[in-house]
Amino acid sequence: MENAEKKQLKKIACNVRKGIIEGTFNAKSGHPGGSLSIADVLTYLYFKEMNVDPKDPKNEKRDRFVLSKGHAAPALYATLAHKGFFPVEDLKTLRKSDSYLQGHPNMNYVPGVDMSTGSLGQGISAACGFALASKIENDSFRVYTVLGDGEIQEGQVWEAAMFAAAKKLDTLTVIVDNNNLQIDGSIEEVNSPYPIPEKFASFGFNVIEINGHCFDEIEAAFNQAKACKGKPTAIVMTTVKGKGVSFMENQVSWHGSAPNKEQYDIAMAELDNALKELEA
Repeated sequence: MENAEKKQLKKIACNVRKGIIEGTFNAKSGHPGGSLSIADVLTYLYFKEMNVDPKDPKNEKRDRFVLSKGHAAPALYATLAHKGFFPVEDLKTLRKSDSYLQGHPNMNYVPGVDMSTGSLGQGISAACGFALASKIENDSFRVYTVLGDGEIQEGQVWEAAMFAAAKKLDTLTVIVDNNNLQIDGSIEEVNSPYPIPEKFASFGFNVIEINGHCFDEIEAAFNQAKACKGKPTAIVMTTVKGKGVSFMENQVSWHGSAPNKEQYDIAMAELDNALKELEA
């Protein structure tokens, strides 16, 4: 990837992170930690990888995205807003009673959302449905879904994985956000799903392991996924929960807590400084 393109993606990801903080601060609730950890991959998907058009969000030929870890909606909303699906200013209405931007994505109200999600484990099943439809109709659209590493403790995930491999859904890419923390602590302490790559491989997936904050590795992984025929791909990303905000990084307490005014100011200042460094 050219340095100028990489720098531009990093700047967008910074603004996505600012949107996450803006939304959760104004809502006084939400899930910033696991939203910040997927900001880079969502930026790459919507600004480089996926065939989507904010002016034609229901185009039947578009690529599909399913946020299986639906509580990370602040990240998806911020990405969609910066892509132009709706005004960035609306991120401040997150979780307000009269807002269309609720705590989990709703395909009936939010432009650019392909599937309503929130019940953990179910998003990957919907993604399999999209991919199967693509195969049956001989369409070329691809399907992407992001799962949390705590989410893959759900049995439905593995039923879907078995189905995806059995039906040879090679247009499906499953992305696991392996930040190693869930609401009650580390995923190892709660109910270890490790080793994650080997599990997906044993279910018949093409498996790729990457640093989920490195755009070169993200790009290489998606290129490899597109080149793989006859089986679905799982990209297992090692990430940092709360990435980009120093006091949130690797802290389980930020799984489902919103920043107060002082914390908001610190977080936004850090992200603004990161932007200035990129623009220098």
